[in-house]
Amino acid sequence: MDVALTPLEFARRTRRLYPEREALVDEDLRLTYAQFFDRCDRWSSALQGMGIGQGDRVASIAPNTHAQLESFYAVPQLGAVVVPINYRLTPDDFAYIINHSGTKIVCAHSDSLEAVDGIRDQLPQVTHFVAFEGVPRDGWVDYESVLAGSGPSFDRPRIEETDLISINYTSGTTARPKGVMITHRNAAMNVVGTLIHLPIRVEERYLWTLPMFHANGWTYTWIVTAAGATHVCLRKVEPARVFELIRQQGVTWLCAAPTVLIALANAPTEARGAVPRGIHVVTAGAAPAAATIERMEGELGWEVTQVYGLTETSPFITICEPRPEHDKLTPEDRATIKARQGVELLTSGELTVHDEAGSDVPWDGETIGEIVVRGNAVMKGYFEDPEATEKVMGDGWFHTGDAAVVHPDGYVEIRDRMKDVIISGGENISSVEVEGTLLRHPAVQEVAVVGLPHERWGEAPYAFVVLKDGAQCSQEDLIGFSRDRLAHFKAPHGVTFVEELPRTATGKVQKFVLRGKAPNLTRQ
Repeated sequence: MDVALTPLEFARRTRRLYPEREALVDEDLRLTYAQFFDRCDRWSSALQGMGIGQGDRVASIAPNTHAQLESFYAVPQLGAVVVPINYRLTPDDFAYIINHSGTKIVCAHSDSLEAVDGIRDQLPQVTHFVAFEGVPRDGWVDYESVLAGSGPSFDRPRIEETDLISINYTSGTTARPKGVMITHRNAAMNVVGTLIHLPIRVEERYLWTLPMFHANGWTYTWIVTAAGATHVCLRKVEPARVFELIRQQGVTWLCAAPTVLIALANAPTEARGAVPRGIHVVTAGAAPAAATIERMEGELGWEVTQVYGLTETSPFITICEPRPEHDKLTPEDRATIKARQGVELLTSGELTVHDEAGSDVPWDGETIGEIVVRGNAVMKGYFEDPEATEKVMGDGWFHTGDAAVVHPDGYVEIRDRMKDVIISGGENISSVEVEGTLLRHPAVQEVAVVGLPHERWGEAPYAFVVLKDGAQCSQEDLIGFSRDRLAHFKAPHGVTFVEELPRTATGKVQKFVLRGKAPNLTRQ
């Protein structure tokens, strides 16, 4: 009677109940769930014919297309492991990940075929190269031709919930990326927990503004299907296109990192067009500023929910769950709470904030510690890297590296990465708090605050600012603005205006790059 916890079980239910409902829209292509799963089965059959068996790895390098989504079903139902690779990485990164994961088949979108061709001689373990889209090239198998020539039957192995469903590689900003091993149980528990807290109804439509490669699209590759809702593919995030698809396709849900929210909130009126209200937005990946949330809800009329997690935690471990008392707050105060990471999901396991001695910090909203977690959400470990696994999980807790406080109501709020907390004159300064304040200035579009060496204070905050198009502002304006709203020691000691912030391939700001570009600070 035991049935493994796996997203494939949710797919079985949807296939049975909703065969004629629309599963997917990808530009001009529309598929019902019966058609979608038939394609998945044909791809599974073809992969089995190519020698893929239980435990083997199949990599994909592609934007959000129907073929990319099909991989998240066709590969795991063979008992094989999907390796979704960030298509924004370099060919050298592709080679490292493909070889490190032991991938046997590489699938790529037309945009990446040339890059993969350039590293073929570095991939001795790969047996087949599959082109999801594009003009057929020498040495590549055409995906659609393979599906057309395959039957839907294949041998289905028994899958245990502790088996791997995916290996997701981290960004690797300062070292080689690590392969996060996610099990069928990890993924299934995240699907269930997310749907409990953020229920999607069968008639709703989800827009793929988040890359599917990023932590399995925050597991929405399986969540949307489990609900019997519709996937609306988006290959490139451009604000005008996002608003257009929301109108055309009746989109009701989307996920987005804060950088995407900023782009949508600041899109010009002509790019927005008529904006439907009531869109549900799930945001994570970095702490969004309260000002951004306030704009999304106040100007667009969208409902923004902050969640928190990491690739290593499947990914969600907290949600900023709304409470009735929040409705009585001003929009500004409500947005401040919504910018917090919140409380545990019912299914994610135990989360707490530890001080340096390993004890829980008091719930005072002031004492900073590290977020640690244990439970169903935590990865199996890093692939072929026991030393790194032991480092973050050796004491029975997964150490996130995120510095946070716990408020009296139990809501966790990230103040920084542990390594990014600024210690100035013995006082802890949260760069996130300073960034959130500066983002309330009407001229500021994006900001990153780092700590720089200071001969008097040891460290002092310094800001890098991207201004809105056509806006003008001086360093003195922004320093004065922050001093009016923060304790003076938290205000930046200097500002550099930049056209853009350096980011990782998954959109996170590379603060170590900014530190290298900042000037020396003198006594102030």
